[in-house]
Amino acid sequence: VQLVESGGGLVQPGGSLRLSCAASGFTFSAYYMSWVRQAPGKGLERVSTINLDGTFRWIVASVKGRFTISRDNAKNTVYLQMNSLKSEDTGLYYCAASRKPFCDNEYNCDNWGQGTQVTVSS
Repeated sequence: VQLVESGGGLVQPGGSLRLSCAASGFTFSAYYMSWVRQAPGKGLERVSTINLDGTFRWIVASVKGRFTISRDNAKNTVYLQMNSLKSEDTGLYYCAASRKPFCDNEYNCDNWGQGTQVTVSS
């Protein structure tokens, strides 16, 4: 079982990034997929969750209108499009898979990635 995130990096405020998470070793289409982030010195925060067929999305208020989660079940991949990035979006972004609609840490999620770093700075 593996979740591999990519697409992070250094970007200026107002810029955009697209994170990807490639899944393997489990039935991707049977799992809710989430992005969870951890800002420096802070706890984990669930950013967004998408349901099994991509017809329902939940997103945290602080990124609503700027971030969009999507998934491609044929490619076993989930994405996070991040626009209008702010310094407070800086952090390590984890991809997570769960049989339940809600999970927000490596203990209550079924599968958890290694994370990709996003740094928003001028």
